[in-house]
Amino acid sequence: MLRGKFSLRRQLLVWLLIPQVILWVTGAILCYNVATHYATRVLDDSLQETGRALARQVREEGGKLQLGAHHASTLMLDRGEQKLFYSVSALPGGLIAGNHQLSSPPPPPAQSETRTFFTDASGQHGALRVASMYFPLPATPSASNRWLLVQVAKGLEAHNRLSHEILVATALPLGLLILVMSICVHWGIVRGLKPLTGLKSLMERRDPQDLAPLELADAPEEVHALSHALNHLLSTTNENVARQRRFIADAAHQLRTPLAGLKSQTELAMRETTPEGLRDRLNMVHASATRSIHLVNQLLTLARSEPANQGMPQVRVDLAKLVRELTAEAVPRALAAGMDLGCDSPLLEAPIHGNSALLRELFVNLVENAIKYIPRGGNVTVRLNREGPFYVVEVEDDGPGIPDEQKPRIFERFYRVNQNDGNGCGLGMAIVKEIAERHHGAVSLNDAVPHGLIVRVTLPVLEEDAREEA
Repeated sequence: MLRGKFSLRRQLLVWLLIPQVILWVTGAILCYNVATHYATRVLDDSLQETGRALARQVREEGGKLQLGAHHASTLMLDRGEQKLFYSVSALPGGLIAGNHQLSSPPPPPAQSETRTFFTDASGQHGALRVASMYFPLPATPSASNRWLLVQVAKGLEAHNRLSHEILVATALPLGLLILVMSICVHWGIVRGLKPLTGLKSLMERRDPQDLAPLELADAPEEVHALSHALNHLLSTTNENVARQRRFIADAAHQLRTPLAGLKSQTELAMRETTPEGLRDRLNMVHASATRSIHLVNQLLTLARSEPANQGMPQVRVDLAKLVRELTAEAVPRALAAGMDLGCDSPLLEAPIHGNSALLRELFVNLVENAIKYIPRGGNVTVRLNREGPFYVVEVEDDGPGIPDEQKPRIFERFYRVNQNDGNGCGLGMAIVKEIAERHHGAVSLNDAVPHGLIVRVTLPVLEEDAREEA
């Protein structure tokens, strides 16, 4: 199932801007919390200093606690933009001075020491910040645990306004910074993706038949890596196309001759008036058709063995069994040609990973070539041995051999040692080479002693067996 298309530019923008937005929100929340913390701290310090100032004005006169300079204190506390509320009480006792409608204080501390408690409260004056301070008093005969409770409260409007102002003063520059960063990121992404856009335009302008390598200038390393991969693909495609064109041209050239011969023989057969002459012409037509069929079969085998054809299945194949069977099948043809064909294999089993049909074609071509091109009375021996991580198959004959100057060309398509010999089509050794290389092997030619030819094919041992022996 194909996924929907997505824009790389959009993906980069999203994944770069989302963290920035998260950082902006986190920074704004952090700044607000920090601003609120320090604004609250300033307010608490102010309330605590005011409460201590009130506590210092408490005097004991005639056995009673009184707040000195009461009116002056009230005026001082009522002055300013934000009104202060206070309450001074004695425990045990009662209210000494101030506003008794403040919130209930927390219980006094267990030890005789000055303690301050800060709480938030709400009342008819709105939200308040309340500081409750306990000051120990000297013991009396009637009460041993005496406390002076001073409560000072102030509205939170100024506090909240200050926190809001700090938040706005911090968030707006951060927002502008995010906007500028977003513009820079977008510009950077567009500039960074420009080589990819250029590569896209270059590919769109190319002719479909143009498989030349791409040439990029001033491109980043990643785009060069992409162009290198594309060039490798173009090179491989160009080689495959050239191989197919060469194959088609060679096949058309090679098929033209037998087809022309068939046409000529049929025309001559149509002119014959005697049964004997007609029979001779038909025999020639049959021989020419047989050669054509052999040529077509060899061409198909060569096409299947090419590296571009990756659809051939490969399984576990017993090379020893395959060699013995093919040698036994070729014995009747060797006897009919007056030759001695034998198989020499000390291995009972030789497992490899490959395609049995292609391997059969490989060894059939080797044995058939040996039988076809050596004189009567000759000997052909098929050997199978193991040399390290490879199995080695040798097909040796005592024929005339191949001259050294012709050995490099023996694996070329449609090349024949004797160009005047019409029995072959020049594809047998090309097929052997293609199939061997397809199975990660190799093929080579060696001279036999005293005369003749040894075709040597090496194929890798099955990996499981190689690991077990290692």
